[in-house]
Amino acid sequence: MDTPILKLQYTDETTKQILENVRKRKKKFDDAKRLHNYWIMATLVVSFIYLYYFYITIGKQYSYSFFSMFSVSVSDVKNLILLAMTILMYGWMNVLKQKKDKFEKEYHELRCEVVDRSKDLWKKEDQWKNRHIDFEIMKKTYDINLYHAKK
Repeated sequence: MDTPILKLQYTDETTKQILENVRKRKKKFDDAKRLHNYWIMATLVVSFIYLYYFYITIGKQYSYSFFSMFSVSVSDVKNLILLAMTILMYGWMNVLKQKKDKFEKEYHELRCEVVDRSKDLWKKEDQWKNRHIDFEIMKKTYDINLYHAKK
C-alpha cells in the first residue's frame, strides 16, 4: 500500500484498501493513456514519412497514370515496408485505445462506487465529518476526485 494512503487519519483499513485499488486502477489508466498517446505520435510520424516517400519517389514521376503509380508502388520494396509499418502501427494504436478505454471504465466505475458508498465507508461520526481531509489528500497526491461521481 502506498504511504499517503497508509497515513490517512480518518479512514479504516478496509477503506484504505479500496482507495489503494482506486489508485492502482488510476495508474493503469494513466499508463495506458500515455502509451496510447506515444503510439499516436509514432503512427503520425511514420505516416508522414510514408506519404513523403510515396510523393517523392512515385507520385511526382508517375502522376500521369494511376495504373503506372500502382504497379510501381507494388514493385517498390521500401514503399511496401513503409505501408505495412503504417498499417500495423495504426492497428496497434487502435488496440491500445481499446485497452485504455477498458482501464478508464474500470477506474471510473470503482471511483464512482467509492463516491456512492462513502456513507458506508466513513461510518463513524468523526470519520464522516473529516472525510474531506482524506479526499483532499487523494486529490492532491493522485488526482483522484472523490467528491462527486462526474468525470
